[in-house]
Amino acid sequence: MEENTFDPELIRTIFRLVWERRGAEREKNQFSETEAEVGPSTSKRSRLTSANANALKLSCELLRVFVTEAIQRAATMAEAEGNHIIEASHLERILPQLLLDF
Repeated sequence: MEENTFDPELIRTIFRLVWERRGAEREKNQFSETEAEVGPSTSKRSRLTSANANALKLSCELLRVFVTEAIQRAATMAEAEGNHIIEASHLERILPQLLLDF
């Protein structure tokens, strides 16, 4: 299976960025809810989230299939309208059903 896929390091970096942002938001909300508690934080929430190599490969493949399917459906929509170029409006129209299918 020699198909092009997303770079696993790129996907890992994107995941890490999202996890860090959510962690920062969670800590900010948690700090505002509880007045400054003193003591080391060893809870499960404070640990960094990570993905192993197999989960990362699977995520890359899922993204590849999702993007490929979106392009094919949008191309079909564009051809039905007589266009040879996929526009944002084509993607907007196929997105609801695509998300339900995935």
